[in-house]
Amino acid sequence: MASDTKAGLNGVSDSSAAIAGVLGGTGVEVKGPEGPVGSGSAALAAAVWFAYLNEAATMLEQDYATRDDIDAAMRFGCGYPVGPLRQLDAIGLDKAAAILDVLYEASGDCRHKVSAAITDRVNAGNLGETSGSGFYTFAGAGSADVVAEDAADSAAAGATREIKLVGVIGTGTMATGIIEVFAKSGYDVVYVARSDEKVAKVRAALEKSLDRAVSKGKLSEEDKTAILARVCGTTAHEDLGRVDIVVEAIVEDLETKKELFRTLDRVCKPGAILATTTSSLSIDVLAAETGRPADVIGMHFFNPAPVMKLVEVVSGSATAQDVTDTTVALCKAVKKHPVLCGDRAGFIVNFLLFPYLNDAVIAVDDQLTTIDAFDPLMKAWQSLPLGPFSLLDVVGNDVSLAIEETILDAFGDSCYTPAKGLVEVVAAGKLGRKTGEGFISYS
Repeated sequence: MASDTKAGLNGVSDSSAAIAGVLGGTGVEVKGPEGPVGSGSAALAAAVWFAYLNEAATMLEQDYATRDDIDAAMRFGCGYPVGPLRQLDAIGLDKAAAILDVLYEASGDCRHKVSAAITDRVNAGNLGETSGSGFYTFAGAGSADVVAEDAADSAAAGATREIKLVGVIGTGTMATGIIEVFAKSGYDVVYVARSDEKVAKVRAALEKSLDRAVSKGKLSEEDKTAILARVCGTTAHEDLGRVDIVVEAIVEDLETKKELFRTLDRVCKPGAILATTTSSLSIDVLAAETGRPADVIGMHFFNPAPVMKLVEVVSGSATAQDVTDTTVALCKAVKKHPVLCGDRAGFIVNFLLFPYLNDAVIAVDDQLTTIDAFDPLMKAWQSLPLGPFSLLDVVGNDVSLAIEETILDAFGDSCYTPAKGLVEVVAAGKLGRKTGEGFISYS
């Protein structure tokens, strides 16, 4: 967030008393685990959180994703109690604009410059709950009850392709979870692994997951047997020749995925949908490796796939409408919540989430706060499942760094530069829970 031309979080810290005064004047109170916090902590918390809220508004302004999809993505993808646009309406768009103005003056960070999506509504008198309309429409001025709006079902926009047989490529946790999702929903699944040993490993992991469900009374033995009967493993990509859709969940490496898509183009039947679970790579780049770019789409599941409801459906510039519609319909058929977005680094969730997490690390790097103070503060203030450092450790700090680097490469603004502390923990092999230590020790 900081650079030679921006005061960044240091500027926020220097102006903490003024920022805390604005927060108090707007009625936005920052509370920690034991009640209201001091002005310095309040200013830092506001700086990292309002940058996130403002970027969500800008995402809507740019027509990158719809209001409902942006809010659903953050609720279902991160476990947030409320989406960012709905939260802005609750705060009051005029109040949010006042807070952002003071933050921008202190930080110089472009993410604190009030989004036109907020300014336009304020100028029109649409302030959120207080006025009865903002990003949402409410039952009346001062009401928190959102008026339901008619929404067209994108899956009904046109004809969809028939999906009976699903292919999955990969042997990790994500691939195994995706296999389970499809098989539980009644689809026959062919999965591809690199060796017979890995085929057996996936089968064993699937059986273990189903056994847990049986032990908890969520699944019967008969259901387990039926699910396993629908799943077949192989080491040959040629066995994907009959699938109606293939979902790859291999390593997040561009050259490896490009090679795979060249193979899929060769072995899959005409009309088969080629889907990738990538969280950061370009759909268009992968599609260009095939002779059928209209059939290529992003289908970004969240981990663990059997539990997380969200799937980001990412259309490339050449993706056919019936491919998008079919993928949305398929997500609903397996009881997932699809959100639509375009082919841009970070999609919805990662683009909004990781700069916020990165800012938390910068605040500690600059000795403006500590992990022990900031993690519980953010968790308590926003009722989050995890504080930023705990979440980084769960995601994996190496994965988090790669995502932040991808966003920086795509957008170029120094505000997305990975925090020094994030780079250092990865270099030290402290990748988070999976290694027993990250920002926090788990030994």
